[in-house]
This record gives sequence, structure tokens and C-alpha cells, in this order.
Amino acid sequence: MIRRHAKTIGLVVLAFAAGIAVNQYSVVKAQSNMVYELRTYTTAEGRLPNLLARFSGGEVSLFHRAGMNSVGYWVPDDPELSENTLVYMLAHESREAAAASWTRFGENPEWAPMRAASVADGPIVTEVKSMFLNPTNFSPAR
Repeated sequence: MIRRHAKTIGLVVLAFAAGIAVNQYSVVKAQSNMVYELRTYTTAEGRLPNLLARFSGGEVSLFHRAGMNSVGYWVPDDPELSENTLVYMLAHESREAAAASWTRFGENPEWAPMRAASVADGPIVTEVKSMFLNPTNFSPAR
């Protein structure tokens, strides 16, 4: 009787470990197919705090709900650029997924009033640069 339970427990543990291994493989495989989007926003003079407030005030949450994965958000260390530049990176499953996410984001009814409130005193962003990046085979981010 004890032997039979030991076998059952052993099979359960083995199945659990196999499930963890398959899940880990799936996560690694999904990450290896990611495409990264590097975005740089240049703001009008004195408007970077408004942009940062908009991002921290809910825009990033809208990104996530639209299917985008945040990698990070930065202000350059360079004294001049630190006054008017936000750089951030998003991860997408593909370029097509990125396009679909940006469409969902733009169509979100919560976005329009958020944007309108942030530009009530004038335009914030004067230039947007976007670049898609594919990780190399030796990159830790794959």
C-alpha cells in the first residue's frame, strides 16, 4: 500500500516537474521571438515634466492593456538631453503585434481625455522616433 502511494506521489512530482520545464521552455521560446521597439520623444522646452506625468499617470497602464510589454523608461544622463528627452523600450511578439497594440492603444477611449488634458497648455512632444530592433543570437534579451 505504501509503495503504491509512493509511486503515485513520484508520478505527480515528475508530472509537476515536467510541467514546469515545458512552461520554462515556452517562456524562453516566446522571448526568443520578441521584437523590441525603441522610442525617443523630444519635448517642447520645459514640457518634459508634463510628459513624464502623463506616462506615470496611466499611459503605461494603457500600453499594457493594449498588449505592449514595457522593458524600461529612461531620461538621458546627458545634461542637455535630460531637459527634453524620454526614451523607452517596448517588447512585442512581432511587428504585426506591435501594430495591433498601437491601434488598440489609440482606440482606447481612456487615451483621448488623458492626452487632451496633458496638452491643454500647448504641445508636449515635438518629435517621435521609433526603431524596431531584433536581438542578435548572443544578446541576453532574445
